[in-house]
Amino acid sequence: MRIEVHRIGTTIFAVLLCLFVSLCLSSPVGVSRAKRSHKEEGYWTKKLLWKEEWVKVWKTEKKLIWKQEWKKSQVPVWKEIQVPAWKEIQVPDWKWVSKPIWKETQVPAWKEIQVPDWKEVQVPAWKEIQVPDWVEVKVPDWKEIQVPDWKTIWKPIWKEIQVPAWKEIQVPEWKKSFVPVWVKEGIHGEHFLGKDHHGNEYTAHDIWKKKLIWKPIWKKVWRTEKKQIWIPQKKLEWVQEKKQIWRTEKKQIWRVEKKQIWRTEKKQIWITKKEQIWRTEKKQIWIPQKELIWKQEKVQIWRTEKKQIWVTQKKEVWKDIWKQVSVPVWKEIQVPAWKKIYKPYWQKFWVTVHHHDHGWD
Repeated sequence: MRIEVHRIGTTIFAVLLCLFVSLCLSSPVGVSRAKRSHKEEGYWTKKLLWKEEWVKVWKTEKKLIWKQEWKKSQVPVWKEIQVPAWKEIQVPDWKWVSKPIWKETQVPAWKEIQVPDWKEVQVPAWKEIQVPDWVEVKVPDWKEIQVPDWKTIWKPIWKEIQVPAWKEIQVPEWKKSFVPVWVKEGIHGEHFLGKDHHGNEYTAHDIWKKKLIWKPIWKKVWRTEKKQIWIPQKKLEWVQEKKQIWRTEKKQIWRVEKKQIWRTEKKQIWITKKEQIWRTEKKQIWIPQKELIWKQEKVQIWRTEKKQIWVTQKKEVWKDIWKQVSVPVWKEIQVPAWKKIYKPYWQKFWVTVHHHDHGWD
C-alpha cells in the first residue's frame, strides 16, 4: 500500500514538472499578426489540451496458499480381554412322580325321579349404573424438531490412489445346537372325571400331556477372515461436497390429557323369581364308579447347572495419532496493473483574421 501511494505521488509530480517546463519555454500567449500569404491574414496562438496515457501501478491482492500443520487425533482400537462368565448346561437326572389312574367299581346308588313344582326364591341380578371416571385422551400439538438437510460447499480434498493391503474382518457364521423343550401331546378319546351331588357324570375329551423333545437352534458366531483393502495416497483437488445442516421444522405430536367420562358398572341386587324345582323320588340302581389311585413312576428330567467359562471380550481404547494436514491461508502479494491518466500539453495553431470594409476605418 505504501509503495502504491509513493508511485502515484511520483507520477503527479512528474506531470506538474512537465507542465511548468513547457510554460517557461513557450512565448507569452498573445496575438502576433503576420502575413501567411498575400491572401490570408491572422496570428498564431496556443491551446492547452489533455492526452490519455497508461501508467503501470502496483496493487495488493490476496493469494490462497496451503500451510502444513500437525493435527492430533484419537482413533478407537479394540483390545481383546478374557472375562469370566457362567454357562448354563443341562445334566440328566431321575425324578419320582405320582401318576393318577382310575379304577372302575360297581356301587349302589339311588336314582332320583323328579316331580316339577314352583318355588319363589331370591336370586342375585346385576343392575347397570353410571359412575364417573377419568380417561387419558390424546390431543394434537406442535413441537419444533431439528431435521437434517444438505448444503453444497466446495472443499479441498486429497484424491486417493489405492494400494492393496490385507485387513482382518469378522464374518457371521451359523452353528447348530440342540436344546430340550417340553411340548404338549394330545390323548384322544373320552375320559371320565367324576360326578356331582346330583349324579351327573363329567367327562373330558382330548387330554394333553407333556413330552420332552430336542429342538435344533442355530446360533450366530463370528469367524475371522482376511479381506483385501486399498491404502490411499492423496492428491489435492477441489470437489463439490454436501454438508449436513439442521433445519427447524414443526412436527405434530399428541399430548395426553385427562377427560371425564361416565363408565357403566354393574351393581348386585336381589329380585324375586319363581323357580321350577323337582321333588325327588329315589330308586336303587348299580352304577360304575371310578376310584382315583396314585401310582409311583420314575421319569427322566434335565437339571440346569452353571459352569464357569472364559469368554473373549473386546474393549474399546483410544490411541493418539498425529497426521499432517494442509490448511488454507491468505497471503498478500503485489501484482502489476495499468492506470489511465491525462497529461497536459500545448498545441500551436493558426487563427485567420477577416477584414470588413465599413468605410470608417
